[in-house]
Amino acid sequence: MSCHDPKDRSRVGLYVHIPFCQTKCHYCSIYSEPIGVHDPARLCRAIESELNQYKDVDLRTAYIGGGSPTILPAELLVGLVSKIKQTWPTIEEFTIECNPGQADERVLQAIKAAGVDRISIGAQSFDQQELVLLGRRHTVADIYQAVRVARRAGLGNIGLDLIYAIPGSNLDTWYRNLCAAISLGVEHISTYALTIETGTAIEAAVAAGKLEPIDEETDCRMYELAIDVLESSGYQQYEISNFARPGFACRHNLGYWLGGQYIGIGPAAASYWQGRLTRNLMDVRGYTHAIEAGLPVICESEPVSDRQVIWQTAVLNLRMRQGIEIVDFAEKTGHDPLDLFGHVIDRYVRDGVMAVEEGRIFLTRKGMLIADYLLYHFVL
Repeated sequence: MSCHDPKDRSRVGLYVHIPFCQTKCHYCSIYSEPIGVHDPARLCRAIESELNQYKDVDLRTAYIGGGSPTILPAELLVGLVSKIKQTWPTIEEFTIECNPGQADERVLQAIKAAGVDRISIGAQSFDQQELVLLGRRHTVADIYQAVRVARRAGLGNIGLDLIYAIPGSNLDTWYRNLCAAISLGVEHISTYALTIETGTAIEAAVAAGKLEPIDEETDCRMYELAIDVLESSGYQQYEISNFARPGFACRHNLGYWLGGQYIGIGPAAASYWQGRLTRNLMDVRGYTHAIEAGLPVICESEPVSDRQVIWQTAVLNLRMRQGIEIVDFAEKTGHDPLDLFGHVIDRYVRDGVMAVEEGRIFLTRKGMLIADYLLYHFVL
């Protein structure tokens, strides 16, 4: 059964990257810089200028991420939200990421009044030792307070991000994390296995023998535990890492997984727009200077071939619990996925990691455990 609105695939999404943090988390490889060495007002003016280039586009979802958007001075953040919502009153879902230690009730009330209706709180863990290992600056108490503050501000769609497979963790600590998140009554929970990214502090600690990564078997058992605990508590798994109460799946992210177009604004932001994949300059000063000088901010650009559309659609669709809708796939790509990938699908069905039922091709629970490996074989 489909779990999304059919219109989700045609919505164009807007992503705005705020590349500022207080300090770099130990696991993070996303482009960000300390806010203290930059002029955030200047960056926000540049972002608003870039937004003006797309004022005639029919945008339906918006997402401000980072970095840490809530580190911006209140007047800048509220001004940016207002600019977006006033320019695109057609936006149906407006999400902003929030660091638990930066949840100010007056600011959240102001951004809600300006148009934000969904907040994603980067909890990551309800274990203080794990937060320290991850390099997070907030406390466990900050997470509870952030959810309370968001509720008081009138936000009725709250998500929490959690990380599992943290060195030193086990099934018991992960179970307690899940229970803590559920106890807060949020509408959406994302669970991500810790990835040892190149150039991060955790990678250096692992290389030096100071940290021991979680073994693959425990990683898989943690993932299965998340599915069992969250689904038994009323959350539906709609994507490999994402769970939501009925009606609260993130429409913006569904746009990505359904192969929809999106426009990225800000330093390092990526876009899939008008048949091209592009990326902006990964440098705050270079980006703002280019905008102010009337120069292009795109530093990478490549056309998306028909072949890429086919495999990207297949891989992204298969990340979702519902998988590939065969009729939808044929309408978008002009090809029947059973013809294109029949040999792979047949083998995976025999292995019990994939199923074909009711017009859909989807990964089974067993397949979800090894999704990255399986999806690699759908790249033409």
